[in-house]
Amino acid sequence: MNTTLNRWMGEFRQFKLGQLGLVAVASLALALGLAACQNVAGFIQPSLVRVIDASYIAPAVNVQVEGLLLAANLGEGTVTNYGTVPAAQSAAIKVSAVTGGATLVSSNATLLGGAQHSIFLTDNGAAPTSYMVTVLEDNISAAGGHSAFRFLNQAPRTGPVDVYMIPSGTTMANTIPVASNLPIGATADTTFTSQTVTMVITPAGAITPQYTSKGLALTGGEVYTVVIIDSQLTSNPPVSVVLVCDNTDLTKCAL
Repeated sequence: MNTTLNRWMGEFRQFKLGQLGLVAVASLALALGLAACQNVAGFIQPSLVRVIDASYIAPAVNVQVEGLLLAANLGEGTVTNYGTVPAAQSAAIKVSAVTGGATLVSSNATLLGGAQHSIFLTDNGAAPTSYMVTVLEDNISAAGGHSAFRFLNQAPRTGPVDVYMIPSGTTMANTIPVASNLPIGATADTTFTSQTVTMVITPAGAITPQYTSKGLALTGGEVYTVVIIDSQLTSNPPVSVVLVCDNTDLTKCAL
């Protein structure tokens, strides 16, 4: 009798220890899972940021974001690759001269985690050494069979403009502007069925072209930003453009 009782008690203790072991393992797994969820929930993706120097009059510049050097020794017409910076609601952006280090212009902007942004440096026309910094979130894809364009008016001498994308074989008189009376510092977005078009820019309300592009053969999926700026040396045309590809798929950057 005692032998049988001892055997039952031993089996009972083994069973309870096994149960306790399973409970401990399950509790540990749950704790680790909760900790992992907390780590994922607390993680903030960085922001991808590039710099587009569209200033004719600025000297070579360095660009800092939150005190970190993002781009160095940039000149007019430079488009940098994207760099990684911490996401921030009011990131400090400073543009300074390479020679002497003087601050040329500074600004604050929201940089979203997991998003792509462009910092535009342009002339504001108010003074010979006066500049503007504009920060925009980039669109990086377009629907199949469509092309997307964003227009940024940074031509203060020219003023508000109208923008046309004229299909091949069509006249300006039969074309509806994709952006009308676009003021200084403003943007306009458009998406249309991909085809060959000619971009024409006029002063707001005018029908005489002030800028005419070559034919743009669009095959689908292109995403571009068009920065409209005052011409540096000519009055005809009074404006020119900086055409920037926003696609992550570089095969869509053929213009």
